[in-house]
Amino acid sequence: MRLMPHSSGSVPKYRKHKSGQARVTINGRDYYLGPWKSKASIAEYDRVIAEYLASNRSPNFGLSCEELSIAMILVDYLRHSRSYYGSEKTSELHRIKPALKPLKELYANSPATSFGPEQFKAVRQSMIASGLTRPGINSRMKRIVRMFKWAAAEGKLPPSIHEALRLIAPLKKGRTEAPETDPILPIEQSIVDATLKELPPILADMARVQLLTGCRPGEVCQLTPGCLDRSGDVWIANVAEHKTDWHGHDRTLFIGPKAQPILLRYLDREPDVYLFRPIEVVEQLRAERAAKRATPPSCGNRRGRKNDRGGLKGKKAVKSPGECYTTESYRRAIHNACDKAFPPPADLSEEEAKKWKSEHRWSPNRLRHTRGTDIRKQFGLEAAQVMLGHKNADVTQVYAERDIAKGIEVARQIG
Repeated sequence: MRLMPHSSGSVPKYRKHKSGQARVTINGRDYYLGPWKSKASIAEYDRVIAEYLASNRSPNFGLSCEELSIAMILVDYLRHSRSYYGSEKTSELHRIKPALKPLKELYANSPATSFGPEQFKAVRQSMIASGLTRPGINSRMKRIVRMFKWAAAEGKLPPSIHEALRLIAPLKKGRTEAPETDPILPIEQSIVDATLKELPPILADMARVQLLTGCRPGEVCQLTPGCLDRSGDVWIANVAEHKTDWHGHDRTLFIGPKAQPILLRYLDREPDVYLFRPIEVVEQLRAERAAKRATPPSCGNRRGRKNDRGGLKGKKAVKSPGECYTTESYRRAIHNACDKAFPPPADLSEEEAKKWKSEHRWSPNRLRHTRGTDIRKQFGLEAAQVMLGHKNADVTQVYAERDIAKGIEVARQIG
């Protein structure tokens, strides 16, 4: 479909230059299209605009490879990532940003075409010096390579840069000073119970459901009434977006009689509304504070306003609560509850207190490992694979049907 030359909106306009030429201005650069109102100039306008829109309205559109800096590539890639991964429903964007940070710090103003193996290894060395673990560094470096692959596919950089970077071997265990990651271990129920007491009721229920089902943190964040099949004694949830979705895997959660009463409290909403919502947690906390308030409602600050935490009196909070938890916001809530449940002794120094908090915090993924360990002990390895969603990409339909039967039986007994 041809783009109309005088269309309104954010598309740059087809305009007449005093020379009699048609032109369009994009990012401060003029593109001369040919004689004003000629068919050739309109066709050229359509072509330029189509390329501009295909670039996701890049602020660097029209620049040659030699003109692009690392900072410009970073800007364009983050724009692409926000659109491709989504900032609310997945955690990949939250992993991309810290991965690119040392690249920005070291080479933001460097020409992108000059980036090669030496610069790549310098970025990696800065991660080692910062104390990151070997697997964590390898994951971040893969994301950097992925950015250069994307830039090559978009025609922003020569493919040779990506080809050179992908040949660099990852850090090997025992052959680098980067430390290894501590294994993720099951967590004692007493520690979980003490932490849940410090969580808002909605978040505590969210953690209980995750522990009973063995799902991933991102999967419990995504639960909605519409994804639940409640026709049997064991409910089945088909999660639309999950960690292995891009592999083409289906993710089925099996929800037994212990988890069902928890979820029932959150099913009085539209099918596509999330069960566990930050906005409801905040409203619940505000209601509790309002009930304890000694000052009459007609005096002092109004409910929902703040006068501390760096804000100005009478001003709204900087960021409003959202409709869906991310894995990052869910993890932060658990960590904050851990800090309240296990406060450091008063006689510790600042550094010692920081270490204490780190040692006494646990992350939501440990709930999944706890449930997986229990299932394997009681029902065997295959049952654990089914309940936790560990499948190969070439799984057959017969195997999937057997999985559902096994998952229902396990959930009927444990959760």
